[in-house]
Amino acid sequence: MPDVDVVIPTWNGRHLLESCLRLLAGQTVPCRVIVVDNGSSDGTAVFVHESHPEVTLLEFAENRGFARAVNPGIEAGSAPYVVLVNNDVDCDPTFVEHIVAPLRDREGVGMVAGLLLRPGRRAVDSFGIEVDRTLAGFARFTGAPYPDTALHDRHLAGPSGGAAAYRRRALEQVGTFDERLFAYMEDVDLALRLRAAGWEAAGAPEAIGVHLGSATFGHRSRGQVEIGGAARAYMLRKYGVLRRDPPAAAWALAAEAGVVAVDTLIGRDLAAVRGRLSGWRTAGNTRAPIPSDAVNPEIGFREALRRRRAVVAPGRRA
Repeated sequence: MPDVDVVIPTWNGRHLLESCLRLLAGQTVPCRVIVVDNGSSDGTAVFVHESHPEVTLLEFAENRGFARAVNPGIEAGSAPYVVLVNNDVDCDPTFVEHIVAPLRDREGVGMVAGLLLRPGRRAVDSFGIEVDRTLAGFARFTGAPYPDTALHDRHLAGPSGGAAAYRRRALEQVGTFDERLFAYMEDVDLALRLRAAGWEAAGAPEAIGVHLGSATFGHRSRGQVEIGGAARAYMLRKYGVLRRDPPAAAWALAAEAGVVAVDTLIGRDLAAVRGRLSGWRTAGNTRAPIPSDAVNPEIGFREALRRRRAVVAPGRRA
């Protein structure tokens, strides 16, 4: 059996999955591909059965969210290395080989970030995630020119769930993705837990995939606003940001108030408020440690605001 399991969650993304599976079938190292159909109604399951019988398919009757889809996919495999790929990522032939290389070479590495490029391959979409003192997560090197930018691992908190590799033993130690998060920030949460347990994060700049875009929820849709707001409030409460660090608490409250105000004005609804109230309630009294080496101290308040503006106005370098 291959020593790599590749897990792909998908929801009504057959048109994207066709290219994703075709390119994964041509990888330079063998891998077992596991597709998790998260309640699709576009014929995804039939397509996988008929066109890719070699792929392991898990089917759910409804959209369970990212974590509750990916976790069963991870559990369905047994390989020592687990690779996560979004259905809207076209992987280079050496993607799997390069993204698991740090796990093979360095025993202390528990997670690896792949390099996602924007269509056209002239700009970086992301190279892992970094977080500020409030645990707001940011894609690293977003918008930077490629291949002219010198990529590095400094302040890498962990990989993005769209192009990530994990050591199964590390996941068995800390647990997989937090299923109380429906979507967004599950990868940040897992990275923090792995860091707290002593596992290192590494980058694999040769593990290249082209990210075709936010094809699942749509850019800044009202669903995105509500679900993202829930994830943000959940993380603030789970990790005690508002009670552990008064300056960070003031920073977080000011930033969230601004984001909520803008989203409310743009959408003319209370999606941002509803999401944050829901996420705060869901977190309950959970308390988790914040590993200091996961935080990028170079991201100050102004820099964080600039990066948030870049998310609203895509194409700007973050």
